[in-house]
Amino acid sequence: MTIETTADASSGVTASGSSFYAAMRILPRAQREAMFQIYTFCRDVDDIADSDGPREERLAALQQWRDDIDALYQGQPPVRLRDTAVSVKKFGLRREDFIAIIDGMEMDVPADIRAPDDATLDLYCDRVASAVGRLSVRVFGLPEQDGILLAHHLGRALQLTNILRDIDEDAAIGRLYLPQEGLLHAGITNFDIAAVLTNPALPRVCMPLVKRARMHFMTSDEIMSRNARRAVRAPRIMSKYYRAILDLLEQRGFQPPREAVRLSKAAKIAILIRYAFI
Repeated sequence: MTIETTADASSGVTASGSSFYAAMRILPRAQREAMFQIYTFCRDVDDIADSDGPREERLAALQQWRDDIDALYQGQPPVRLRDTAVSVKKFGLRREDFIAIIDGMEMDVPADIRAPDDATLDLYCDRVASAVGRLSVRVFGLPEQDGILLAHHLGRALQLTNILRDIDEDAAIGRLYLPQEGLLHAGITNFDIAAVLTNPALPRVCMPLVKRARMHFMTSDEIMSRNARRAVRAPRIMSKYYRAILDLLEQRGFQPPREAVRLSKAAKIAILIRYAFI
């Protein structure tokens, strides 16, 4: 999984600005701090999963995070989760969503994910993205049912966009998130990563994922349109950022050589100005 680096003086996260940072900075203080606590947790467990340390050590480190989350919900938060305990109580954040995120990160640890079947890919997206969304919508203040629906659809839209954007970056660390069914449908039967990425049929695998992501974005828009603007400002900005990235990916195409796609600072500012205060 790729989590964009960010920074916030009140969160203790040290890094550079990102789309996440800009979208969350518009929130009131308590919500902003809660979101950066969630982000910091995700960043920490993602770093464990993506490290090149021995797999046994990474599994142990992720298990320690599970133990720490359990301690948090038993009223004995470890030092690294003491601030998060306040947000858990204030916003009703659920233990199972934190655990799902750890479980999702762990999916890459025993063995790197390569050409998962559709069900496994969807489970991965649910854990590493939609579970983050389920925590986030509670902070944003969305109603329960629409919050869960938004987390489901927007989480998958964002993660599928990440997967399409980071094909080559993921390949460099031995991972291939393109679904097995899509590869076979395109006539790709050799799942060797280098062979997949240089296969001329690769666009036939990627374009259905572009379409799937767009469907999730459209459903997310429908959900956000029927909820209070103040509750959906941050997710709407994230949605607009990532949809713009998806547009750029589609324009670029998926045949090699694939230049890296990033949303420009000017484009991010334009989106922020347009949607931060409506």
